[in-house]
Amino acid sequence: MSCKGCREGQEFEIPFSMAFQPIVDMRAGQVFGYEALVRGVNGEGAGSVLSQVTEKNRYAFDQQCRVRALELASHLRAAAPEALLSINFMPNAVYEPRACIRLTLATAMRLGFPLHNIIFEFTENEAMDTVHLLNILRTYKDMGFKTAIDDFGAGHSGLNLLAKFQPDIVKLDMDLVRDIDRDVARQKVMRHTVAMLKDLGVLPLCEGVETEAEMHTLCDLGVDHLQGYLLARPAFEAFEMPKQASRTAA
Repeated sequence: MSCKGCREGQEFEIPFSMAFQPIVDMRAGQVFGYEALVRGVNGEGAGSVLSQVTEKNRYAFDQQCRVRALELASHLRAAAPEALLSINFMPNAVYEPRACIRLTLATAMRLGFPLHNIIFEFTENEAMDTVHLLNILRTYKDMGFKTAIDDFGAGHSGLNLLAKFQPDIVKLDMDLVRDIDRDVARQKVMRHTVAMLKDLGVLPLCEGVETEAEMHTLCDLGVDHLQGYLLARPAFEAFEMPKQASRTAA
């Protein structure tokens, strides 16, 4: 039996596809994973699709995003068989975690996609029911998926959520990354945040890296996993290798 939201949610009839942006392990000098990002069928920006998501169709949209990301990634994995796949999800589009995950599980099984290679990440940029969110995250973790908080430091929950649940990955907000090589205060915040995350057993990841100076500063501050335009832009329906995949890259 599917949950009430899945039964009553309208189909998301707007066609869409995905682009994939690599996440790089700078210490190992290799791709760690790829984040799936919504795009129009001809590569149009995410806004062309997301602007059509409503309260009535967001349940179907969230489900279809998972399926589309897995289907595309399964055909691209030969280029990076060990890379993880990061899928964004909408906590408010999940009624009951074990019911709403069934289509994802069935799709992964059909495609032979290992559950431990799938990351579910959410953005804490809107107020939400923390109890419900924790239930989702704990359920996904128990099932073998990895979890991630996106844009950490820019949202509502922040440290309170982190104290209650430690995800596998925390993606630090790009506003903290921008020009960090020239901002001593940001460097201090980053250094202590990274130390705290590592102490909690959470992998810190910085997104939005755009300059070599930012890259080298972040590596010096103990951040080994980076994502951003400097390394590679999202590639439409493709897994592309990053331009730089080493903390010693010039």
